[in-house]
Amino acid sequence: PPPHKSVCCSNHKLQRHNERIYLTMPTYKIYSPTGSLSPKLSAASKLLSKDGVKLATSYRNCALAHGPVLYTTDGVAVFGENSILKYMSGSHENWMVDEMLELERGIREAIKSSSAKELKGCLSELEEHLSNSTSGFLVSNSLSVADISMICTLDCCSVSDLKKFSAVTSYHSILSNHPVFKSNQSETQMSLVEHTVFSTVLKMFPQVGDEIFKPTGGCLTQKTKSVKMGHYQCTIALKLFSMLKKMSFEIVPDEIKFGPKGLAQAIIDNLPEKSVINKSKTSVTGPGFIMVQMDAEYLSEKINDFMKAGVKPKSQNGSDVLVDFSSPNIAKEMHVGHLRSTIIGESVCRILEFTGHKTHRINHVGDWGTQFGMLIEYLKCNNATGEIDQSSVGDLTEFYKASKKCFDDDEDFKKRSQLNVVKLQSGDEECKKIWNTLCDVSRQSFEKVYKRLGVTLNECGESFYNPMIPGVIQKFKDAKLIENEEGDAKVVFVDGYQAPLMLQKSDGGFGYDSTDMAALDYRINTLGCDRVIYITDYTQNDHFQMCFKAAKKIGWAGENVELMHIGFGTVLGEDKKRFKTRSGETVKLVDLLDESSRRMEASLRERMCENKANITEEEIKGVADILGYSAVKYFDLHRNPTSNYVFSYDSMLDTKGNTAIYLLYAHCRLMSILTKASDQYPERFAALPTFDALKLEHEAEINLAYHLNLFDEVIEMVLVDLLPYRICEYLYALSTSASDFVTKCKVLGSDEMESRLILCKATGMTMRACFDLLGLQYVMSI
Repeated sequence: PPPHKSVCCSNHKLQRHNERIYLTMPTYKIYSPTGSLSPKLSAASKLLSKDGVKLATSYRNCALAHGPVLYTTDGVAVFGENSILKYMSGSHENWMVDEMLELERGIREAIKSSSAKELKGCLSELEEHLSNSTSGFLVSNSLSVADISMICTLDCCSVSDLKKFSAVTSYHSILSNHPVFKSNQSETQMSLVEHTVFSTVLKMFPQVGDEIFKPTGGCLTQKTKSVKMGHYQCTIALKLFSMLKKMSFEIVPDEIKFGPKGLAQAIIDNLPEKSVINKSKTSVTGPGFIMVQMDAEYLSEKINDFMKAGVKPKSQNGSDVLVDFSSPNIAKEMHVGHLRSTIIGESVCRILEFTGHKTHRINHVGDWGTQFGMLIEYLKCNNATGEIDQSSVGDLTEFYKASKKCFDDDEDFKKRSQLNVVKLQSGDEECKKIWNTLCDVSRQSFEKVYKRLGVTLNECGESFYNPMIPGVIQKFKDAKLIENEEGDAKVVFVDGYQAPLMLQKSDGGFGYDSTDMAALDYRINTLGCDRVIYITDYTQNDHFQMCFKAAKKIGWAGENVELMHIGFGTVLGEDKKRFKTRSGETVKLVDLLDESSRRMEASLRERMCENKANITEEEIKGVADILGYSAVKYFDLHRNPTSNYVFSYDSMLDTKGNTAIYLLYAHCRLMSILTKASDQYPERFAALPTFDALKLEHEAEINLAYHLNLFDEVIEMVLVDLLPYRICEYLYALSTSASDFVTKCKVLGSDEMESRLILCKATGMTMRACFDLLGLQYVMSI
């Protein structure tokens, strides 16, 4: 740590904002003995972070203090939570804040010493102050660090103590629900393991700098590939040994005399006797890897907490996110090529919504362009009644093919089609009516597919942005970013690409570049989205990267706006070419879903004949649809989207391996155990909600609990790149550990039945949460 200095604020510029003063300075660094911020400091960081104040935690303990210490960039040390709060907020000269923080300290000390008299006196003083306040806050008309400190301390008071003071009770009840008090700290298994190991290292070698914790060439701690070796692998001993070898010692420490393996064992020997790590079962392997085994008692406590709270994500500061996905073309049926964008996009939205983000689910349909001229002309020529309605269109695929053939073969038809485009863009009533009919028929076709896939979208197609394009071009002109190419085409060049973005063609027309830049302008500057995510095939990546760079160049997308493209590969047939029908046609998405359901229904009927199914005849079709559709979606989602894959009904519907069918059967097996427990042991089953004596003794129990507690880590990881396959990997690992558990550990009628039923219940809850995030339907029995 930097040398200690007395607190001095004279060198820092103060900025007045909303009647409060904030220090405009870079990131603060807080050293905490616990390795994490207290609720008080966490809430303060969120309150002040909007004005440039951020907090960073470190694993290094401060030898001079029992609590947190703040170090500023110029070496100032500030001790104690309340002093840190005052310093961060710039309220060190505000006597009212001082007075309220002193009152808070009095309440805290009274609680600590169990002095009912002192506590009553302090609460009476607070009651009087709040009764005279018109704002509902302690020192101003808005939340301040004084309120944060007071609310956190009142959380420690008993209900019986508070209810004697109505103003205090009301104040605490209202403000404790403020968003800043919602915890968003990462307390995953991995972070706790890291803190335990890293803190041990620092106690052993206090002279080591913080650079020991900066990963080089990979993470210092990661999950093991097999739980047989342990739960986590930590490689810090290798890096530490390399650093210690370069240091000079009067007496070489014993811990480094036996190389990295000896150092790793020394770290294990110095781990706390009681922590999240099972010290006795943690071992060294390879050149000096520490193979960490989680503590069973810790895992039991986490499962008990989970059963009380349910499946909840780590709280996020919710942002406004627009997700552009699916995007089929009007007058064309959805085909297998639309599958990936549609189901990946749905899952991405569910993940974002689950973690507190507001999403705009946008279907950027292709409802504008030159192709509509030929479609309109074909309807004019081939509609005997003269009335254009939905029955005039018929099968969308055949309709489009016939229109295209006329366009290619008949020059007069082609010319009339081109005139129709001009008429449509000019607002011609007849053309517009036919265009609306085409859009309506297509929407009905799309909606049938979306309903079967469980997908929700709001249509906002190319036609919506078309009127905005001239204004966008003018913005680029005003910013002096437009360059005129040959033929008076208007283009914008961006770094890293030789070809420009074409905002307007030489004939005055607009293309994809024009529409997508207008869409970006609207989404960022009108909707105010913090993030805009596009999900299309990987071949469009360069196009979107150019659009993103142009948006940044003109100033639309600053540091607070994230633009992202998730690209995906191609669905292939067994011949390793694009998946098509035997006749060479593109596979319709409805046909793919129908075939999957048909095959699943046949499989279920076979099981019924063998008395292996737990459903009725009336339920077969519905269950087959659920399993069949989920199988299609999972077969795609469980792999990295950037890769191509070969579509196979047999592989997709397999009851073994990493398939939706295996997962859904594994879930139903757990539900069957719970149902039998309710029927056969009603009294013991009814007592489960109050059971909190969970014990984990068998290795399979411990490993299942370990996997259950990985959920937060997985969600944290998937929020970085928004790739759903990470949830699939976790779901499969959880399911296999659950299958191993029910195979090796007798549940019904055993002495450990309650504990094991809790594990079954917790696993079912977590699996269903994962199914929901992936957009997979599930059943409770098969």
